[in-house]
Amino acid sequence: MLTARILARRTSFGRLAAVLIVAAILGACGDTQAGPRLPGPHRSVVAPISVQSAVQPPVEPTVRPAVQPLVEPAVQPMVPGPLTAPGLDLRAGPVDVPLELQIPSLQINAPVVGVGITAENVMDAPKGLAADPVWQKVFWYRGSGIPGDLGTATLAGHVDDVLGRPAVFARLRELRSGDLIVVHDTRSGLDVRFTVVKTATYSVQQTADPSVLAQIYGSGPVSGRGPQPAADGLAHLTLITCTGGFVNGSYDRRLVVYATRSEPKPFQFRWKHQACSASVDGPSSCWF
Repeated sequence: MLTARILARRTSFGRLAAVLIVAAILGACGDTQAGPRLPGPHRSVVAPISVQSAVQPPVEPTVRPAVQPLVEPAVQPMVPGPLTAPGLDLRAGPVDVPLELQIPSLQINAPVVGVGITAENVMDAPKGLAADPVWQKVFWYRGSGIPGDLGTATLAGHVDDVLGRPAVFARLRELRSGDLIVVHDTRSGLDVRFTVVKTATYSVQQTADPSVLAQIYGSGPVSGRGPQPAADGLAHLTLITCTGGFVNGSYDRRLVVYATRSEPKPFQFRWKHQACSASVDGPSSCWF
């Protein structure tokens, strides 16, 4: 599994910040597995016309149909609520979070664990004995964004277990552009849907490049800040695992799947008929 070596430092506010400075091998890759509201209907009041010498016939309003665009208020994307206790340190151990990762094309439906960094300043990737369910779990890096928020959320998973048997991300390489990924909030039932944009394979040396790290983790964690909005204004999801050959006790390449949130749409636009009535006392009034 891809991991990132992290240099921990204290900010001026006394909070622990993590700076990703080099992609390194975690234990997972080093084992044999390892709006505005529209006004309501209203009437136009016609003032009486003063009559001096003659009675003027009343002026009947004329109704003309019109088609006007109606732009509905922007739909704010929903995201899962806070996933961990406030103030949880990055050095704290793994914690269960109320999420499931679903990838229909791979028949994956896996629980998610929130992880931080280990005593060795590397992203954690819990392991266990051969029968431990951890091999079929997905790890959300707590220093990255919440899945669905405008930024980057990073999830990782084992490719195989200690006996070399397929783990949760064993088939990740089969994902293709356009495939669906769902992050499910088990508390609210909210499904945050993502669409695969591309996949990439990197050597260990390439993953030391800050530009590559920024793609995987987002610019915030790489520069020692918390999660930051993405420059393109989108919600990104990256999935990571190990791949390549098993050389000197570890996998020599990293597989990364890049996806972006596919809903909700930023706004909805529809056409609606309105009836406008012209009157003698001024501008027309319209009922939407």
